[in-house]
Amino acid sequence: MSRPRVHIIGAGLAGLAAAVDLAPTGAHIILHEAAKAAGGRCRSYFDPRLFMEIDNGNHLMLACNAKALAYADMIGARDRLTILSDARFDFIDLASGKRSTLSPWAPPLPLWRLSREDGAGLSTFGDYANLMKLALSQEDRPLRDIMRCDGALYDGLLRPLLLAALNTDPAQASSALARGLLRETILKGAKACRPVMVRGGLSGALIDPALRLLETQNVDILMAHRLQALHLTDRRVGALQFDGEVISLRPDDLVILATPASIAAALAPWIETPTQFNAILNAHFAAAAPDGLAPITAVTNATTEWLFAYPGRLSVTISAANHLSAHDPEDLVQRIWREVSRITGSRAELPPWRILREKRATFAATPEQNKRRPSTCAALENLFLAGDWTATGLPATIEGALTSGFAAAREARLFLKRQSPTPSTLRKTFAHADHG
Repeated sequence: MSRPRVHIIGAGLAGLAAAVDLAPTGAHIILHEAAKAAGGRCRSYFDPRLFMEIDNGNHLMLACNAKALAYADMIGARDRLTILSDARFDFIDLASGKRSTLSPWAPPLPLWRLSREDGAGLSTFGDYANLMKLALSQEDRPLRDIMRCDGALYDGLLRPLLLAALNTDPAQASSALARGLLRETILKGAKACRPVMVRGGLSGALIDPALRLLETQNVDILMAHRLQALHLTDRRVGALQFDGEVISLRPDDLVILATPASIAAALAPWIETPTQFNAILNAHFAAAAPDGLAPITAVTNATTEWLFAYPGRLSVTISAANHLSAHDPEDLVQRIWREVSRITGSRAELPPWRILREKRATFAATPEQNKRRPSTCAALENLFLAGDWTATGLPATIEGALTSGFAAAREARLFLKRQSPTPSTLRKTFAHADHG
């Protein structure tokens, strides 16, 4: 009896999570990736200008990201992730030059204090009363309709955090997504908010170990294998069309579509998907971090929003960066390097650099776009969806992508279980064969 086949379209984090979860089921897993490398927006590559391996984007993971930590355990890469013992975060306001530190109040209350380097406290209980309006609300409206989008705590903490996670101006962003994010992070206290540092780059920690594991489990991994069309038959996918090849599906075969939203919409136009997207810009500099610089620094009142310090490299992330798309890269990198120099105290000339723009990095996390996120089930019997743009209840983050992949794998297991013959069915089949 042949094994059921699971065709996973897309080898980003969502597709890899689904493949890793389903490989032990005994089904024949086939992973198709249109690009020449796996990982999607979460991967590393060697940059000849910087002469080092860099990530194509900076991703902030926290200790509360349970799916990310579970995935690392599953692929045997937990040693590549280090959870910092301290939940303190460094901030700098480049307009005033003031530096501040976000740190937890004493337990048991999950409150935080934002203190300036001169000892002045910045957050007040009024700030937290404003925050509780969001925490206790049940609606999904623009954040500005739920809470006041100003004040020391908002400007110094909430806006940078929400902008990074939602990749959307927080005042216009979905209050439901903002609420869910804060409930899982800031409102859970320091233990949940400890940063997770990745050793060896994103590919070395999250992508390559997964591919190696899948190869040992006899998963077929097909790179540069782009899906051209889904052929439907009786409310199910009957065949997959690739470049010069059509694969017919048996009744017990299924498909997990783990592509970006725009590609999923082209392949399955009956699915409602987000239609508006925001850019992310990353600037990488081949420059060593000075002693004492925090691994992650949040920056306000500047073009730079987050500064990451890696061995031999400084890296800047700017979210919701649509407004920078027309800027000349040479002028932009000079501006960013001047800001980095102020943060680090460096007097060095502009080092080798690389700017990476992802024009459609994530869906715009507004209430309208959040409502357009589809569920895992795609209205067809044997087709399921995965991707950070699906209805996970989370923003388009690493945690959201992995959550969607595991959800698709769960639905696939149920499908395979329904297709598996029961013992009584097997007895009838064998009896019929004996009499035949």
